[in-house]
Order: sequence, then structure tokens, then C-alpha cells
Amino acid sequence: MKKCGILLAILNLAAILLGAGRLQAQQSADFPRQLPPRIRQYLEQITPPPTVSLPLYGAAPIPNSKPTPNEEKMTGWGQMIDVSRPELEVFLPAKVKANGASIIIFPGGGYVGLTWKTEGPSMGRFFQDYGIAAFVVKYRLPSEKTMADPSLGPIEDAEQAMILVREHAKEWHLDPNRVGIIGFSAGGHLASTLGTHFGTDYVANPEHINLRPDFMILCYPVISMDPAIAHMGSRIALLGQHPTADKVRLFSNELQVTKETPPTLLLHAADDRLVDVDNSVRFFEALRHAGVPVDMTIFRKGEHAFVLLPRDQWLSIVIGWIQGNGWTNQKAKQPN
Repeated sequence: MKKCGILLAILNLAAILLGAGRLQAQQSADFPRQLPPRIRQYLEQITPPPTVSLPLYGAAPIPNSKPTPNEEKMTGWGQMIDVSRPELEVFLPAKVKANGASIIIFPGGGYVGLTWKTEGPSMGRFFQDYGIAAFVVKYRLPSEKTMADPSLGPIEDAEQAMILVREHAKEWHLDPNRVGIIGFSAGGHLASTLGTHFGTDYVANPEHINLRPDFMILCYPVISMDPAIAHMGSRIALLGQHPTADKVRLFSNELQVTKETPPTLLLHAADDRLVDVDNSVRFFEALRHAGVPVDMTIFRKGEHAFVLLPRDQWLSIVIGWIQGNGWTNQKAKQPN
């Protein structure tokens, strides 16, 4: 009976702590030390570390950046706009769940905003719950006001995010060879840019950190800058009204696929009226012809951002694909 009482007290205390969220700084410092060691150890195992936001470039200057005031703001519908100070939001899993895998998240928003509410921290917590460390990138939005070359700002930030995650892999107990990426809509374009342009250092990389993602998940992604199928809002925001043919080709990522492009999962809805499903179809064909492992699910109905689908319907495919390919299992053989 005594053991049952102790166990019940532990579980009740854990529930209180987990439900309360982040304690005030002084409470966080003092309260755990007042607990019996076994209870404190138990709570440390089951409780995820607090979420932290890191400046993407630390104390170093932000590359390709003009000296302008920070005008970032959040709209009433959950869109973050005017982003010029990039950050990495870190969601580390509880020790008892952690499996060493990690994923870098790129929210969408047409390169004019970041769909933060539904494609940002909520996705970080989703992967965290499966023992996967998640990193949400608040990347810069292209702007001539804040950047010398607006087309390069997002990919610079994407590469820097990969550098930061792999540099901290030991500290965060991550396997640097199991770092994936996921992108949504225009964030899917950014993810596919990282997944096809990783051979080019758009940022300083003196330690020669590997920029290639180990796997890539693209949800209703913008892929091509070809005006026949491009999401023109994203194209104009990234490349301007009159881009050169070379720029259009460079950022049409279906044309940049090689056999080194990472294994990919594509999810799209056939009735997407904002981003033509042909973006995913073309990318699938390019990957297949290059011999890259690729899976694709096209939902008959779902519209853009899968607004017609229950989240667990498509998220179950995402997590099932990650687990099925062994990225959550250190001993599993990874796809070639």
C-alpha cells in the first residue's frame, strides 16, 4: 500500500507539472531540489526541456542583410510577417522518448509570411511527442528593404539551420546522420531548395558541416518557378516581377534533382487551388528518374493546407513514413 501511495503521489505531481507548463524562473530553480531524488529523476526523464529560441546566426552579423529596424509582427490569423531576424525554435523530446532523430521545420506562407500558428510550433510539439527533436525555422522573408539579394535570404537561413542542428548534435543528444526536413507550401519550396542545393554553400561553412538532409517531407509544396504551374505569389515574392531565365531555372527545384537528393515523401491534394498538384507530380517524376527513393500520397479532396482533412489523417502518413524507413531507430538500415 505504501508503494502504491508513493507511485500515486509521483503521478499526480507529474500531471500537475506537465499541465502547468513552464514555471517561473525562480520556481524552476528551487522547486525540483525540494523533491526526493527518485521523484526528481523521474520527472527529468518524462518532461521535455523548455522550448528555447536561438538567434540563427548567434552574435554574428546576419548575412545578406541591410541595417533596418525589426518590424516583425504577428497577424490576427496566425501569420508572422516582416521577418528579418531569423531564429531557431528548439523542441527537444523528453529523455524517456528521445530516439536521436531530428527534423527541421519550414512553415509556409507564400514567402510573404510564415504560417506560424498551424505549421510552426504545433508541428514542433507533434514531432517532439514521438521522440524526434524538432527545430522550427523562423526564416527571413524576401524583401529588398532588408536584404541585398532577397532570393537568397531563405536558403541562407535554411542552410544555417542545418549547420546549427548538426553543430549541436552532441549537446542535444542527436544523431547527425538522422536529420530530416519538412516544409509546407512555400516552406516546401524552401525545403526542396535545401534538399537539391546542398552542394552550394550559401552561408559561411568553415567547418564544412554536411548540408544535405537525410530525408525530406514536402506537404502541398511549391516546387517550380515555371509560370505554367508555379504559385505566382511565391515566385514574385522570392524572385521579383521579372526574374532572369537563369534564376527561374535555378529555383525550379524539379530541375535540380540528382541521385544525391535525399529520400522524399510528397503529400498533396488533387483539388489544391492555390498550389497546383503538378508541382508534386513533376518533383516525383524527377526523383524517380534520378533513382531517389520517393513516396507520394495525393488526396482526392483536401484543398490547400489540407483544410478539409483531419490532421491525424495526413500526419499519420508522415510519422509512419519516418518510422517505417528506420529514421527513429539507430540500428535500422537507412534507405540508399
